[in-house]
Amino acid sequence: MKLFLKDHQLLIGLQVVQFGLILLILWLNGYQDISIVLYAIFLGFFLLGGYLVYRYVSGRNFYKRLERPMATLDESLQETDQLPIAEALNRLLKSQYRLYEQRIGETEIQKEEHMTFIDRWVHQMKTPLSVIELTAQDFDEPDSSNIREETERIKTGLNTVLYMARLRTIEQDFRIKPVVLENLIHDVNQDNKRFFIRNEVYPKLEKEQDGITVESDEKWLLFMMTQIIQNAVKYSAGKSKQIMISLYERHGAAIFEVNDFGIGIPEEDRNRIFNAFYTGENGRNYRESTGMGLFLVKEVAGYLGHGVEMESNAGKGTTFRIIFSPAQNITKM
Repeated sequence: MKLFLKDHQLLIGLQVVQFGLILLILWLNGYQDISIVLYAIFLGFFLLGGYLVYRYVSGRNFYKRLERPMATLDESLQETDQLPIAEALNRLLKSQYRLYEQRIGETEIQKEEHMTFIDRWVHQMKTPLSVIELTAQDFDEPDSSNIREETERIKTGLNTVLYMARLRTIEQDFRIKPVVLENLIHDVNQDNKRFFIRNEVYPKLEKEQDGITVESDEKWLLFMMTQIIQNAVKYSAGKSKQIMISLYERHGAAIFEVNDFGIGIPEEDRNRIFNAFYTGENGRNYRESTGMGLFLVKEVAGYLGHGVEMESNAGKGTTFRIIFSPAQNITKM
């Protein structure tokens, strides 16, 4: 109704001014029978009111559609009243919808080509890195260790790029199956042996029971655990020799917890550590930080239906948890 009145306020105002001018001209001309004039004006307003009522009733759905925001893009294809302006709007929205579909299709093709390129490029880069690592074994120390340390950093960066690209199509890229958390932790620790030695920080596993198994995607969960453990080690170097990895249950939910005793996270950074590209004070002090690791952890956890918790005290350490819902905690052996 408000939109309808705004659309016709100029017409209503013009009619009021017109009738007022007619009344004024007749009065100045000496016409004294005001009752006839008022009756004529009444008829004019009556006809105007009838016209407005007809316009509102016949175009009510059209005005309501204009006032109501669209919930989905498909709503632009809905038909409204048969008013000329409504039909013109329907044609415009349909053409716009077809244009959007075309542009979205082109964008999806470009994204797919980009992801395919990134995926192939990362795997191609891993091959020369492996050759460099093998060649470095023939060098004397400390040159051999320095080269392997740099290749590990490059591999970590390449994996981050790869998982960032795959995140766009994660719905088609994950496969849920039973995963034994303890086995996955051993895989992460095995893959990061040299990383632990280089930083002189070593993990210790504590578990309430053996064989805690959850429903998740093994590949993505391995990536999440790796990010959290590597962060714990990196920010503990020089302050502590150990990080604690714990497996336990809380209120029927399986918990994977990593507790370090490193530099901690400043209070002003804690609400933003899961934002993309946010490095914070610690990230500025550690140049290897990209600000993408924890962002990916949070995003992937959301897709998989897992929760993520963080607790930290500046200068004392940080605790990260991945929480598997009770429905995902399927086995206790």
